[in-house]
Amino acid sequence: MLSDLTTTRQRLQDGISTAAAELEPCIEAAEAPACAHAFLHLDTASARTIVVQNSLSGLPLAGLAVSVKDLFDIAGQPTTAGSTVLAGAAPAQQDCPAVARLRAAGGMVIGRTNMVEFAFSGVGVNPHFGTPAAWDGRFGALPGAPRIPGGSSSGAAVSVATGAAFVGLGSDTGGSIRIPAALNGIVGFKNTARLVPTAGAIPLSTTLDTACAMTRSVRDAVVVHEVLAARRVTRSPAPLRFWRLAVPSTTFLDNLDATVAQAFSRTLDALRRAGAHIEEIALPLTEELGPMQARGGLSAAESHAWHRPLLARQASQYDPRVRSRIERGATMAAADYIDLLQARQHWIARMEAALAPYDALLSPTVPMVAPTIAEVAPGSERDAEFFRVNALLLRNTSVVNMLDGCALSLPCHVAGELPVGLMVWHGAMHDDAVLNVSLQIERILQKQ
Repeated sequence: MLSDLTTTRQRLQDGISTAAAELEPCIEAAEAPACAHAFLHLDTASARTIVVQNSLSGLPLAGLAVSVKDLFDIAGQPTTAGSTVLAGAAPAQQDCPAVARLRAAGGMVIGRTNMVEFAFSGVGVNPHFGTPAAWDGRFGALPGAPRIPGGSSSGAAVSVATGAAFVGLGSDTGGSIRIPAALNGIVGFKNTARLVPTAGAIPLSTTLDTACAMTRSVRDAVVVHEVLAARRVTRSPAPLRFWRLAVPSTTFLDNLDATVAQAFSRTLDALRRAGAHIEEIALPLTEELGPMQARGGLSAAESHAWHRPLLARQASQYDPRVRSRIERGATMAAADYIDLLQARQHWIARMEAALAPYDALLSPTVPMVAPTIAEVAPGSERDAEFFRVNALLLRNTSVVNMLDGCALSLPCHVAGELPVGLMVWHGAMHDDAVLNVSLQIERILQKQ
């Protein structure tokens, strides 16, 4: 198992290693076959120079490698969002706030990671630059044919899971941090959206977009969230038995595949044996989201507004699957959009009332393990399967985005299983409770 940022930082503080020494295995991993298609650009020479010239050991990220999704501005580089449409874009004049905060905390940017074009799917397929294969951050290479990495932060997840980066900066609009975290056996934390600036990132949905990251452990997720959000997490030593936990049966547990069902059931059993009190509840409000988003939802409407000029000139350059989803937004009238925003606010109020008795909710992050890349590769003959898989992958995670909530996915599979994620979640500004509960769960699952 790979060392996490917290353990490695302690090694630096104890004088056992140096940031320069820790950078070399990250570069080696980034250039290895397991990371094929994970990076669109590597900054290894720059990273080596900076880490040697600067003493960063006293900072939260201690000079350790971080990767940046190709959605975020990095000074001097074009931001292309995994697309050829923006191939001629001018280099960014400055780092976006999220990247600037990572650098200021001692993060060493090793490169820009591949992603779903314009962040518009949870599958991870990119027809322009190739699709990185999923890698299990806990147990190594996955058996059999290459499997999808999840999206849209596909390369970011693979960079963390393979050991190329300790932190993968990404975004989450409907699950784009938590889905790839689940399929790659790592941790992904989607904070409450308002806590981290999204300026300097190409938007998918200005209402739902969240800047956040993937890490190798929950304790690392706490550190990185504190950096990105410029705030301190209030820590709680309370054991799991003091937290009020619930499992919503409605929607979240529908049609689980056998591996996910087994891992989720085993995890709940382990938590209960450790003293957790977990209530099973119905949450029928989640069933309202389908009709509410039947016309493409906020993502389609808001992305179409941004892409309309580009589509008028360069529609043929888009991934057809991405273009078809964006173009659904063209059919939404302004009055319908306003109605959708109002319906969402009413729904959030009712959801928050239903969740108020609990400190955190527990669900499978996604209801399935990763299918093979071949099953959903570009090609119209596979479109039906692609959209079926995409809908399933997004089903559980997107509830949290519509809620304006926060959620963390952590691995709950064991050796011999494909990666499975456990999602710990709640509404807006419950970030600290979600992180503290997740820390307790991680400690229990590590003993399995």
